[in-house]
Amino acid sequence: MSIKTNQATTEITASATAQKKSPKKAAFASLLGSTLEYYDFVLYGTASALIFNHLFFPQGDAMVATMASLATFGVAYIARPIGGLVMSHVGDKVGRKKALMITLIIMGVSSFAIGILPTYESVGVLATMLLLLCRIAQGFSAGAESAGASTLTMEHSPEGRRGFFTSSVMVGCSAGNVLAGVVFLPFLMLPEEHLMSWGWRIPFLLSAVVLLVAYWVRTHLEEAPVFDEAQDSGETHAIPAVRVLKTQWVDVLRIVLITVYSVIQTTYMVFALSYATEHGGVDRSTMVLVNTVAMAISIATIPLAGMLSDRFGRRPVLLVGAVGCIITTWFYFGAMTDGNVALIFVICILNQSLFYSCWNGVWPVLFPEMFDAPVRYTGMAMGNQTGLMLTGFAPAISAGLLMWGGWHAVFAFVAVCVLIASVTIYTLRETAFTPLEQLGRRNT
Repeated sequence: MSIKTNQATTEITASATAQKKSPKKAAFASLLGSTLEYYDFVLYGTASALIFNHLFFPQGDAMVATMASLATFGVAYIARPIGGLVMSHVGDKVGRKKALMITLIIMGVSSFAIGILPTYESVGVLATMLLLLCRIAQGFSAGAESAGASTLTMEHSPEGRRGFFTSSVMVGCSAGNVLAGVVFLPFLMLPEEHLMSWGWRIPFLLSAVVLLVAYWVRTHLEEAPVFDEAQDSGETHAIPAVRVLKTQWVDVLRIVLITVYSVIQTTYMVFALSYATEHGGVDRSTMVLVNTVAMAISIATIPLAGMLSDRFGRRPVLLVGAVGCIITTWFYFGAMTDGNVALIFVICILNQSLFYSCWNGVWPVLFPEMFDAPVRYTGMAMGNQTGLMLTGFAPAISAGLLMWGGWHAVFAFVAVCVLIASVTIYTLRETAFTPLEQLGRRNT
């Protein structure tokens, strides 16, 4: 009798929770937040490869200036784990929504500030320091944004469709990439003197528009019901990070190793810009257009990958994508070296729109699924943002490897990273078919 009563109680609770969920609203709010994050990501990545090396660093050795500029891109990834740890504590203690509102404001303000910075020619090394400060603020914000948005959306999603709805986080990534490309491309076509004086600033200043829209949408989003239930039952912990490291440190380590998969993105979106223009003779606006087209197509393929992972599981989709990413990256470097624009277009679309979309469509749901609700935000943020440190410095590492062993050395670096991620993915327990209330309760 008591067993039947408990089952009935569980069913009633699950039904009540489902009624409180707002999957479409949560997905849209996450999409907009990710759009702002990756709009700024692509703007900074493009500018660090093509512009900031000329404006914010002493001139003399062009290669050294380029490496230094790419390194500032990577500095944000040191700040990301700190932002993830601080804001995930807020998210697991106070609420996902409040943490995401704070990160959104930090990202928007720091990106706008880059657009009004003085250059090295005007104030010397102070310009470099201010650029670094803004980039660190961006990293702090981004470290909490993706984990919080993924967690909130996954918890609002209906059973059997978590992958599809949570993929909205990375649909926002692609939308931000496309928006940045569309906005930046006309300015890259300006005469050099106009681009370097005022043209590059406008796209950064326009980030304020995305910030205002995303902020308004998030003010109308409710907290995830599963978090409210955890708070009401007293399941939240005083220091979520300590709890995660005591109970699920293996899962945190797994996420660190899996996240190095994403070196693909910074290689294609940042390092390839510099490599193709300097070594393949490809026009910089052409490379930006290539990335923009690939990202536009991925707006459709990322949710498709999420849907496939709902049906077949997270692991198969990720592993298929990994194999495809390694193969296409080999041919991509060959095409860039030869300056073959048509082949560059085809391979970049295959990689970013098809195979890398398998990653972008699945990791936002896989990582939070590995943790219990009271520590979900913290667990995902700790693992993901620590792993992304290597991803952030991948362009600078690749520039160094290029000087040492040519593009073959860069390819080897990327391939090894993806292989490490693939082996770790293979060891995971499948989470796609586990009910939300049971996620993270059984650890291996």
